[in-house]
Amino acid sequence: MNSERLLLSGDDAIALAALHAGVRLGVGYPGTPSTEILETFDRLGGRAQWSPNEKVALEVGMGTAFANARTLVTMKHVGLNVAADPLFTAAYTDIKGGLIVVSADDPGLASSQNEQDNRHYARAAALPMLEPIDSQQAYDFTWLGFELSERWKIPVILRLTTRVCHSKTAVCPRAATTSAPQPSFQRDVAARVMIPAYAKPAHRRLRQKLAEITAWNETEGPIQLDEGSADLGIVTTGIASMHAREAAPEARQLTLGLTYPLPLERIRAFADSVDRLVVVEEGDPVLFEALRAAGIPAEGKPEMYRFGELNVARVRRILAGDTSPEPIPPKGKPPELCPGCSHRGVFEILRDLDCIVAGDIGCYTLGVLPPFSAMDTCVCMGASIGVGLGMRHVLPDDQARRVVSVIGDSTFVHSGITGIAEMVYNPPATGHLVLILDNGTTAMTGLQEHPGTGRLLDHAPTGKISFEALAEAMGVQNVHVVSTQDKDQSLEDLIVSLLAKPETSLIVARQPCVLAAPKIRLYEKAAAEQTPSAHCPAEIAS
Repeated sequence: MNSERLLLSGDDAIALAALHAGVRLGVGYPGTPSTEILETFDRLGGRAQWSPNEKVALEVGMGTAFANARTLVTMKHVGLNVAADPLFTAAYTDIKGGLIVVSADDPGLASSQNEQDNRHYARAAALPMLEPIDSQQAYDFTWLGFELSERWKIPVILRLTTRVCHSKTAVCPRAATTSAPQPSFQRDVAARVMIPAYAKPAHRRLRQKLAEITAWNETEGPIQLDEGSADLGIVTTGIASMHAREAAPEARQLTLGLTYPLPLERIRAFADSVDRLVVVEEGDPVLFEALRAAGIPAEGKPEMYRFGELNVARVRRILAGDTSPEPIPPKGKPPELCPGCSHRGVFEILRDLDCIVAGDIGCYTLGVLPPFSAMDTCVCMGASIGVGLGMRHVLPDDQARRVVSVIGDSTFVHSGITGIAEMVYNPPATGHLVLILDNGTTAMTGLQEHPGTGRLLDHAPTGKISFEALAEAMGVQNVHVVSTQDKDQSLEDLIVSLLAKPETSLIVARQPCVLAAPKIRLYEKAAAEQTPSAHCPAEIAS
């Protein structure tokens, strides 16, 4: 490390480490709290790009890693669900270049539809997982992740939570590498073509890798021991370790950095050194159950602390065994669609027509709230079309004809296209209507680009998907493009007419996001002037 000190968020620290570690490509899908990683990496001069979804991002990352290039793949926790298919088989393959998969979890649901604990993925996919406690460790563990990945030819999951992603702490970076692997391809069919004949021995190799990583973790792993009274020992991971240190400064504390595979013998020795052992962890009792399964006597947290983020006060309550009702936090201002948002008029129409609305993930999800109250389901990215079709198939005709699927432009590219394929292939007897609310950006996560905008992550021009041409090519019977501000065309009349038809229909309601519109005009002007795209190294703003 050098003497330079920077004040960085966890996301920015990972981006800087990726730059210093010689990452050839950063790829992902925007999702809070992970979005800023690739944006910062691009701003610093790294090569970064948004993929249509997380599955594609990981597959691209596997390709670059097979070509001996260090690669960073980023996503939020629910994005790892989308990427799970390639993830589980990636564990079987021999990764040539280092590959880190960032999973940014969101305990407390600051901006998500669930608060799943992605530590379960490490065990399920049999992949090593690193969990930093602050920005310095986020920086250091990015380096370490590449070292582990290249040593054992295995993807490494770097798991953060919202608090680590967005909180700023001091970081002392190291000098940038001058010896990152040079991209090249060497054929290794048995290690990369996962047909059964090769996958069976690959599974055995994977378990041997995990055994070796476990042994390394026992002797050299990133474990921090804070001495204290033997009366109380705390085993902890991630941001919970910071809360525990403040809540019980007198306790002896063991903080684990590589949390899968666990260094169980080091934990066992620690347990033997204290009179009482408590596991302090955010989310599910993953660590607690692993210790109990190994026969290590430990106390977990009461069930009530499984929900939401931990903090110092909650950790004190856990250590005291306090299960009395927690103070109810003051209510904040509910979120709402921006004044002037083009989605507002659409939801007013759907409300007034008493439609049954299958909704989706994005800022338009706020259509569920007053004054619109015009959304009836919301499950995951792209689910609006499939859910809407399911209702259409079974509801009585009078109700079925009220069902509409609403999806945003970025979400449509992410996972709505296959829903259109389902609609064309298995059309309900009453037909179906899908509305794409196209505001020209990925608005909810901060105005990022996607394949439907015609601009790359750095806003330079690129190829653009036409939703209407795609729908027509796929066989949708009625395809319409409307502007929500067009006074000569009634969107309400169009919706009514299409709901009455026993045919498949798609409306693209196109109007730029009011927040993105000024920027979009600048990008389009630059493209018209054919200004070359350039990546310029820049300072990270503190």
